[in-house]
Amino acid sequence: MLPAFFCFKSILINFTKKKNVVMDLNEFRRHGHELIEWMADYFENIENFPVKSRVSPGDIIKKLPENAPLQAESFDSIMEDFNNIIIPGITHWQHPGWHGYFTANNSYPSILAEMLTSTLGAQCMSWLTSPAATELEERVMEWIAKMIGLPAEFTGVIQDTASTATLVSLLTAREKATGMGINSNGFYDLKPFSIYCSTEAHSSIERAVKIAGLGKEYLRKIEVDEFYAMRTDKLLTAIEKDIKDGYEPLAVIAAIGTTGSTAIDPLDEIGRICKKYNIWLHVDAAWAGTALLLPEMRHIIKGIENVDSLIFNPHKWMFTNFDCSAYFVQDKAALIQTFEILPEYLKTKESNAVNNYRDWGIQLGRRFRALKLWFVIRSFGISGLQEKVRNHINWAHEFAGWIEKSKNFELLAPTPLATVCFRLNPETVISEEKLNLINSQLLEAINNTGKIFLSHTKLNGKFTIRFVIGQTNTKHSHISDAWQLINDVSTQFS
Repeated sequence: MLPAFFCFKSILINFTKKKNVVMDLNEFRRHGHELIEWMADYFENIENFPVKSRVSPGDIIKKLPENAPLQAESFDSIMEDFNNIIIPGITHWQHPGWHGYFTANNSYPSILAEMLTSTLGAQCMSWLTSPAATELEERVMEWIAKMIGLPAEFTGVIQDTASTATLVSLLTAREKATGMGINSNGFYDLKPFSIYCSTEAHSSIERAVKIAGLGKEYLRKIEVDEFYAMRTDKLLTAIEKDIKDGYEPLAVIAAIGTTGSTAIDPLDEIGRICKKYNIWLHVDAAWAGTALLLPEMRHIIKGIENVDSLIFNPHKWMFTNFDCSAYFVQDKAALIQTFEILPEYLKTKESNAVNNYRDWGIQLGRRFRALKLWFVIRSFGISGLQEKVRNHINWAHEFAGWIEKSKNFELLAPTPLATVCFRLNPETVISEEKLNLINSQLLEAINNTGKIFLSHTKLNGKFTIRFVIGQTNTKHSHISDAWQLINDVSTQFS
């Protein structure tokens, strides 16, 4: 029996029982229609679910058999376990009360496109293996480059995640700096490279530095200013010191929208420094890049002409299912030369006339990710996408205004986009340690209501609550309801 908050009509679909027979085409057709009804009812009733799963560690796995079934099981039996075991252990990222980590959005057209992608089951590593997949990706990436205001010199390709794209960027920078020498001869007899990012940059940068063989010891984390953006004076000092000490500055990773506070590094100044010292400049705009759909937000990439590569994730804020990252480079040849490899079994007569995207990144095998982007862009239109993103930013500014007017709450960072960083700060509490504890407890109490989900970071050692607006189906009423809930729960800590 399902818990009460998991019960709605679609979950109790009466699937026809047929034991020990592998699903045939007729059953696939019938169950497929039934699942569409389940999916539609899920979205219709999603607010009946607690946003954060209420299970404890081990609750799910102890309900799962230790051994796989020897015989085929009926679909209705599988669905019964899905409803009773899996659904209670799901945290609902598509809930309009999701305000925690950066969103991992979907939308109705994106979901339908994913169904088609799964049905086609195409492995899109080269033009020959699926011409439509290759050419659609080429065209869609051209669309997006124009939609976000990139110069014509940039060429795009879809990667799986921003973490992968950052690694791809560093590997390309490494090979371009050495004339493809490390790919050929390894690191032997080379002086060490140095890499730079801010102290607020994403952890994937350090991981990429390690995987690329550059060594985290040579990653310089540059101090930030009072707005949590990279200080260019400190960057310049670090570069000049490394050159003096015999290191070779390789790459700078600038953040457009840091994970903690969505700080925006001064790209124009950083770009001029990189150009002066011939340093590769990569821009991590994983979440915030979607804001570039709005012409009024493109000031955040002033200086883009000096950027070598940029990544943003449509799967974060452009209503496209995970995974889908839009990666752009100015030097397409350097990217391809870094990754291309051509064994006999991959040679085709069309190779010189087409893009073979297997050579544009790490994976040989590639999913047909362009299809869902195509569906989303055409279904919303540029103006529809802009309207949603613009609303999210405006609502965040309104929410920040409520914080500023409150006697018990305070903002801890600027709100340039759609993430608000704040904390409870009752007048009766003086100790920073006590404030951190209170806000940690407040966050847990808010999330335990099941109505909304928030996350946290630490800024200057202060426990900071993050309120992200960006879920596909969030409305203004959800924002005002969330503010009321936060205030109501906070009374027990004031």
